[in-house]
Amino acid sequence: MTQSEALFNEAVKYIPGGVNSPVRAFGSIGSTPRFITKADKAYMWDEDGNRYIDYIGSWGPMILGHNHPAVLEAVLDACRLGLSFGAATRPEVTMAKLICDIVPSIDMVRMVNSGTEAVMSAIRTARGYTGRDKIVKFTGCYHGHSDGLLVKAGSGVMTAGVPDSSGVPASVTKDTLTAEYNNVDSVRALFEQCGEEIAAIIVEPVGANMGVVPPKEGFLQSLRDICDSYGSVLIFDEVITGFRLSLSGAQGYYGITPDLTTFGKIIGAGMPVGAYGGRRDIMEQVAPVGNVYQAGTLSGNPVAMAAGITQLTLLKDHPEYYTELNEKSDRFFGQIKEFLHQKRLPWQVNHVGSIGSIFFTQSPVTDYASAKTSDVSAYAAYCNKMLAHGIYIAPAQFEAMFLSLAHTEEDIDATLIAMEECL
Repeated sequence: MTQSEALFNEAVKYIPGGVNSPVRAFGSIGSTPRFITKADKAYMWDEDGNRYIDYIGSWGPMILGHNHPAVLEAVLDACRLGLSFGAATRPEVTMAKLICDIVPSIDMVRMVNSGTEAVMSAIRTARGYTGRDKIVKFTGCYHGHSDGLLVKAGSGVMTAGVPDSSGVPASVTKDTLTAEYNNVDSVRALFEQCGEEIAAIIVEPVGANMGVVPPKEGFLQSLRDICDSYGSVLIFDEVITGFRLSLSGAQGYYGITPDLTTFGKIIGAGMPVGAYGGRRDIMEQVAPVGNVYQAGTLSGNPVAMAAGITQLTLLKDHPEYYTELNEKSDRFFGQIKEFLHQKRLPWQVNHVGSIGSIFFTQSPVTDYASAKTSDVSAYAAYCNKMLAHGIYIAPAQFEAMFLSLAHTEEDIDATLIAMEECL
């Protein structure tokens, strides 16, 4: 028995499913989770001493790689001054100014503690601003685990085959309307029915929780136009894409301006942190200025702020990082596609910038329905083989791969060799 297996056997006695987030259980690939002891650059090590080339990167925020020296030094310096104050600090102001400077659509920003909290608060703000109750989300898009959004969700919920969660009252989700991602007509139909009651559309500008599904040309602009026509708020959930596809996220990458934006752990270089921000007139609805209440003792935690300020400043000061990362990613995913073509393997590869997915289906993947045609058993076999080759990828078909600046050409070549053998 490995150390990871022994730890998992112990964990299930005290933690539901033995894990603190469902996808970590490795249930969808019929395996045992690897318990990680440390990470550095593009690598992670488990309790048994196995080294993996990591393509999860804490689910996206490790764009510089694990344990970046400047980030680590900033965190240690902040820790020496105190771990938490529950009071206003200079780093909060520095972070807010930095985000507003980097993302043109954001005039004001409020720090929170997770992507889930950011989305929940942004929707409440949109409802407070418009005086309306209904929201539109998309099948297969995941916006955290708050009650009103666990409707046709993606990510771990898709993996488990349960589109909705027990424990969520119908009364909580009655104002959550669901449209089809990449299907503008499905959005228009909802607005034609009750557009004057809709406070907001919330969307992952790149679907990244049903696997990676890029927006069709014109899709995001159509959402912008619909919101403008009906006086609704357009919310981009950039928990995955923020500061990754470009310095200003997917909105900069595609040239679309949302009214509100939500961010997750990438603004804290992987620390537990999130934020939501946007137009001044909307954000001034938030307490203590306005009547939309939201609070948190750990919001703007000084250690998380130190990590985030350091990472975002590095990305801002080095625009060439994005050129390097995207060129590396284009080569990586391009070579996977070429190999599949040469070997006449029917699988699909989707990617945008440094995030991507292999779907074990013969059909192009453009939405939730086409993603669900994937052969999850084939993915499970592939994932277990990759782990055996020292390549750590998502233990679920409907998650993304993330490349980082720390992945070397040697890492990528080794990964491609392993992929060719496993596929």
